[in-house]
Amino acid sequence: MSIEAERKQTLVSEYARDEGDTGSPEVQVAILTERIVNLTEHFKQHKKDNHSRVGLLKMVNRRRSLLTYLKRKDEKRYSALISSLGLRK
Repeated sequence: MSIEAERKQTLVSEYARDEGDTGSPEVQVAILTERIVNLTEHFKQHKKDNHSRVGLLKMVNRRRSLLTYLKRKDEKRYSALISSLGLRK
Protein backbone atom coordinates (compact mmCIF):
# COMPACT_ATOMS: atom_id res chain seq x y z
CA MET A 1 0.00 0.00 0.00
CA SER A 2 2.00 2.92 -1.25
CA ILE A 3 1.18 6.54 -0.61
CA GLU A 4 0.07 9.07 -3.18
CA ALA A 5 2.66 11.32 -4.79
CA GLU A 6 1.21 14.56 -3.46
CA ARG A 7 1.00 13.17 0.10
CA LYS A 8 4.61 12.01 -0.15
CA GLN A 9 5.67 15.43 -1.41
CA THR A 10 3.82 17.05 1.50
CA LEU A 11 5.66 14.84 3.97
CA VAL A 12 9.00 15.61 2.33
CA SER A 13 8.40 19.36 2.45
CA GLU A 14 7.18 19.19 6.05
CA TYR A 15 10.04 17.12 7.50
CA ALA A 16 12.93 18.09 5.20
CA ARG A 17 15.88 19.78 6.85
CA ASP A 18 16.96 21.61 3.66
CA GLU A 19 15.45 22.31 0.26
CA GLY A 20 15.16 19.08 -1.74
CA ASP A 21 16.08 16.89 1.21
CA THR A 22 14.59 13.42 0.83
CA GLY A 23 17.20 11.28 2.52
CA SER A 24 17.30 12.61 6.06
CA PRO A 25 16.09 10.23 8.77
CA GLU A 26 13.17 12.53 9.58
CA VAL A 27 11.79 12.32 6.04
CA GLN A 28 12.34 8.58 5.79
CA VAL A 29 10.64 7.94 9.14
CA ALA A 30 7.68 10.16 8.20
CA ILE A 31 7.16 8.32 4.90
CA LEU A 32 7.51 4.92 6.55
CA THR A 33 5.03 5.93 9.25
CA GLU A 34 2.48 6.95 6.61
CA ARG A 35 2.92 3.63 4.80
CA ILE A 36 2.63 1.69 8.07
CA VAL A 37 -0.61 3.48 8.94
CA ASN A 38 -2.02 2.71 5.49
CA LEU A 39 -1.10 -0.96 5.77
CA THR A 40 -2.59 -1.18 9.25
CA GLU A 41 -5.90 0.07 7.83
CA HIS A 42 -5.59 -2.48 5.02
CA PHE A 43 -5.24 -5.33 7.52
CA LYS A 44 -8.49 -4.40 9.24
CA GLN A 45 -10.32 -5.64 6.12
CA HIS A 46 -7.85 -8.25 4.87
CA LYS A 47 -6.89 -10.24 7.93
CA LYS A 48 -5.29 -13.13 6.03
CA ASP A 49 -2.94 -11.06 3.86
CA ASN A 50 0.23 -12.52 5.31
CA HIS A 51 2.44 -11.55 2.39
CA SER A 52 1.84 -7.85 3.01
CA ARG A 53 2.23 -8.43 6.75
CA VAL A 54 5.85 -9.47 6.16
CA GLY A 55 6.42 -6.19 4.32
CA LEU A 56 4.82 -4.33 7.20
CA LEU A 57 7.21 -5.94 9.68
CA LYS A 58 10.17 -4.98 7.49
CA MET A 59 8.97 -1.37 7.39
CA VAL A 60 8.50 -1.27 11.15
CA ASN A 61 12.02 -2.63 11.68
CA ARG A 62 13.51 -0.14 9.21
CA ARG A 63 11.71 2.72 10.98
CA ARG A 64 12.96 1.48 14.35
CA SER A 65 16.54 1.37 13.03
CA LEU A 66 16.28 4.91 11.67
CA LEU A 67 14.85 6.17 14.95
CA THR A 68 17.65 4.49 16.91
CA TYR A 69 20.21 6.11 14.61
CA LEU A 70 18.60 9.53 15.01
CA LYS A 71 18.41 9.17 18.79
CA ARG A 72 22.11 8.26 18.90
CA LYS A 73 23.13 11.18 16.67
CA ASP A 74 20.83 14.02 17.82
CA GLU A 75 18.46 13.66 20.77
CA LYS A 76 16.62 16.95 20.07
CA ARG A 77 15.73 16.01 16.50
CA TYR A 78 14.62 12.56 17.71
CA SER A 79 12.34 14.03 20.39
CA ALA A 80 10.83 16.54 17.97
CA LEU A 81 10.18 13.85 15.37
CA ILE A 82 8.46 11.35 17.63
CA SER A 83 6.29 14.06 19.17
CA SER A 84 5.22 15.41 15.77
CA LEU A 85 4.46 11.92 14.40
CA GLY A 86 2.76 10.74 17.58
CA LEU A 87 5.08 7.79 18.14
CA ARG A 88 6.16 6.32 21.49
CA LYS A 89 3.70 7.37 24.13
